[in-house]
Amino acid sequence: MRLEWQKISIDDVKFGDQLELQGKTLVINKDELIKELEEVPNVKSITVDLAKPGEKTRIIPVKDVIEPRYRVEKDNQGFPGVTSDVEPVGEGEVKILDGVAVVTIGDIVGFQEGVIDMWGEGAKWTPFSKTLNVVVDITPVEGLEPHEHETACRIVGLKAAEFLGKAAKDAKFDEVEVFDIDNMAKETEKYPDLPKVVYVEMLITQGLLHDSYIYGHDAKTMLPTMLHPNEELDGAVVSGNCVAACDKITTYQHQNNNVIRELHKIHGKEINFLGCVMVPENTTLDGKFRACDQAANLCYLVGADAVIISEEGYGNPDSDLVMICSRVEQKGIKSVLITDECSGNDGMSQPLTDTAQEAVAVVSTGNVSHIIELEKADVVLGDPEAIANLAGGWAGAYDAETGKMQCELNAVIGSTSEIGYHNATVELY
Repeated sequence: MRLEWQKISIDDVKFGDQLELQGKTLVINKDELIKELEEVPNVKSITVDLAKPGEKTRIIPVKDVIEPRYRVEKDNQGFPGVTSDVEPVGEGEVKILDGVAVVTIGDIVGFQEGVIDMWGEGAKWTPFSKTLNVVVDITPVEGLEPHEHETACRIVGLKAAEFLGKAAKDAKFDEVEVFDIDNMAKETEKYPDLPKVVYVEMLITQGLLHDSYIYGHDAKTMLPTMLHPNEELDGAVVSGNCVAACDKITTYQHQNNNVIRELHKIHGKEINFLGCVMVPENTTLDGKFRACDQAANLCYLVGADAVIISEEGYGNPDSDLVMICSRVEQKGIKSVLITDECSGNDGMSQPLTDTAQEAVAVVSTGNVSHIIELEKADVVLGDPEAIANLAGGWAGAYDAETGKMQCELNAVIGSTSEIGYHNATVELY
């Protein structure tokens, strides 16, 4: 499968009379965008604002982030199984508005949403302080169940990205990134002497607004399954979760999964990248055994020499992480783990809730409990008082008199991403 990203560099975004590109500037007709999004079921009203790098703008509470794209010569411009019919993705040409992101905000249903600061200390900790953000504030109709509320918000964000992606249709691109991997048999025939590597990606699937979707299918109801790596890079995996913001894998991060991108870069040179095993993170012990056993069996069946295992979340999923590690190591397969740590504000607590003697190679993406001080914003998109109800926030974390805010990295979107998207260090235990 050959997937070609055609990146169109965007330097600015503004509102105007019609959706178009003016040089490196994305122009958006705000009224048209709002009209389209207000047609999503269970949506009462929409507002749209812009937030640019360096501006003293705070966005809170953030639900999801999505990258606008356009598939060349394809009828399917949506996210298959979610906003469009189910059909395979992962090959062909895709135009990308590089540097632009849709950021959705709205009333909190769960407590695990996040914050993005576009400047200052907060900007250091999130990759989305560097993107040109089209911020969509969603007010659903009254009387919805929590899952209905979140579904409406999720669809609005995806639809907004599809709407903006149409601006790329006839645009000339500035850069190309190609992902080209054939089936396992052919790649192994081409690279018989290279170590065979599988990427095991854990997904939050714990229910109660902790959900992930693969081709629109709720991943908590499935056994571990193998995907071609290009499928995730082309919109097959969508975030539907309200887990702690620091390590929530947003839809944007699925679209740009850096573990997959880095493995692609060294495929055929240092490794033979066989593919991705998508693993649900279950809450029952039987569910954990079932998923971890099956993930290890898949890696063994395809002949993996090594696996990279990335986590989503912390606490409960730590057990799944080390259980998969133990099982693949016992089958003679080397493993490397990617996780963040919940080590307390002073960094002195046990970083993971579970351990295994086989877990000797670990990439840490940071301590979620680290406290940061955020300055007063000139503009707040959303509700600053929401910090009291976010994981990593607390009552009194926002000082209305000074406009300043405190929080743990827990509350900052993407600050300790476990797919290598932002800050990462290597630790060997």
